[in-house]
Amino acid sequence: MQTASADDAKGLAVVAFIDQLRAAREKNQSLLCVGLDVDPRLAPPHVVNRDDWITEFNRGIIEATQDLVCAYKPNLAFYESQGNAGWQALKATVEMVSDEVPVIADAKRGDIGNTAEAYASALFDFFKFDAATVSPYLGEDSLTPFLEREDRGILVLCKTSNPGSGDLQDVLCLAADDRMIPLWELVAERVVSWNTRGNCGMVVGATYPAILERIRAIAPEMPLLIPGIGPQAGDLQASVTAGMPQDASLIMINASRQVLYASRGEDWREAARATALELRDSINQACAGVMEIM
Repeated sequence: MQTASADDAKGLAVVAFIDQLRAAREKNQSLLCVGLDVDPRLAPPHVVNRDDWITEFNRGIIEATQDLVCAYKPNLAFYESQGNAGWQALKATVEMVSDEVPVIADAKRGDIGNTAEAYASALFDFFKFDAATVSPYLGEDSLTPFLEREDRGILVLCKTSNPGSGDLQDVLCLAADDRMIPLWELVAERVVSWNTRGNCGMVVGATYPAILERIRAIAPEMPLLIPGIGPQAGDLQASVTAGMPQDASLIMINASRQVLYASRGEDWREAARATALELRDSINQACAGVMEIM
């Protein structure tokens, strides 16, 4: 987790989040981001029976996988659903991750004025997340309190992995130069223009590799968080091929359920580690093939 304040980051030539991401990639030889999406219906029953089960479950996953990942990504909804205990466990979870591994708040925030400022302060000042996912739907001013945090990563939803994403994201829009382009492409172009501090990235689903390739062309040097591998049936090789930049550090392949819930038995930590190791190595193998072509 990154603990520097916004004031500390002013004037930095290189964004702290991207530095963290590159360092974690180098140290752990990994592009795997593990989503810490705690679900009592899927976690080992003997763990869920504890009052502090969320903290202890996350501790076990982190201890088992911290040397195999480039980032962690808790989805806040799973913690919100557990009430006050969930919020306390979320803060404890961020604190237990090594400073060398960035922690991303999967919060999908986006609102106007003081509300956006409050969201940014909650995520970055109280919880101490290193990055956050945000929604661009309300426009640039709704993201300004996030964009101004030069030391934090701002990952803008662009083309999400869910089947219904096309309901809005594929709708054709009139660009400023009179081109008709899908909304996701317009968002990608806007994110590039908003990236004046070098702290922006985008969320692009592995379930749409052709779109991922187009977004990578629009933003060749921007971090991409790529969910959708595993239960959502995103193609790993196609996603790596489409999303790989020249700097391989700048993609994060997210996996959640298949790592966290690899076993519901006493071996849940070992099973999580084995799955994370297999995923990390599969991603690296896919990357190696792409780099040979490049």
